[in-house]
Amino acid sequence: MGNIVGAALVSHHPGLFQEDAFRIKMGDGADSDLIAGYDRVRAKIDAVQPDVLVIFDTHWFTTGYHLVDGGAHYSGTFLSDEMPWYLHGKKYNYEGAPDLAQLCEDVAKERDILAMNIVKPELERHYATINIVNKLCRGERVMSASSCQTAKTHHFLQMGAAIGEAIRRSHHRVVLLASGALSHKFNDLDWVQKHPRIYHPDNVSDPKNVESDRKAIKLLEAGRHDAIIENFAEYRRIPWEAWGGHYLQMIAALGGRDCRAKGEVLSEYENARGTGNVHIWFGAEE
Repeated sequence: MGNIVGAALVSHHPGLFQEDAFRIKMGDGADSDLIAGYDRVRAKIDAVQPDVLVIFDTHWFTTGYHLVDGGAHYSGTFLSDEMPWYLHGKKYNYEGAPDLAQLCEDVAKERDILAMNIVKPELERHYATINIVNKLCRGERVMSASSCQTAKTHHFLQMGAAIGEAIRRSHHRVVLLASGALSHKFNDLDWVQKHPRIYHPDNVSDPKNVESDRKAIKLLEAGRHDAIIENFAEYRRIPWEAWGGHYLQMIAALGGRDCRAKGEVLSEYENARGTGNVHIWFGAEE
């Protein structure tokens, strides 16, 4: 029997993957705390010793179906079509978890959930997966799950619960990684930076989003996932990245409204081109 041994909400924003000197310059002489935060997250992963990382990818937008990637191996050099001048030349090489991906499809079919396992080694990669693999993977197998753009909140919860059941039917020890931000409204193209430290929350696109994010973080720290889910219409309006599909699927795999896993904040809350980013670790089944 498999189990979920840990989970985390983690940022993947491209600024974190620039040269150290550039990041420190953008930070007005100090680096983003999300960088040190990756080491803190990895220490948590080391402590629970998973053999698979499941990444809920907020950039893998699908239509009509939830998808999981069932490829056995992925390698290459990543070039972002979103910002090729900024995020390029990122090499990746990691093993997939095809057996777990198939179990996810099997459970979804049993539950009449529109979901499929895609077994295509040429399947396009997205930086919400690649960046997290390159920062946090140390030889574990990796399975990415999509963010279906035609899904509502309850659909994400259903798919997350199916993934949780698939993990329990497997033989794997799994850490879940919800790769994305909280509030995800970008600043306009001609935006003028408000605070000299680019990472500072004053540079988030809307002060109301900062307030909402900080309240949500307090609820996550208290393990009040029921309150987060009950209020999710607000988070979709803001919106959270990928309509919150990364968080919803992760927490549904852990029990959804019944989950009381308390969040441990492992980084400062920071801005990224107007979005609210933070690393938060959650305990799991053990």
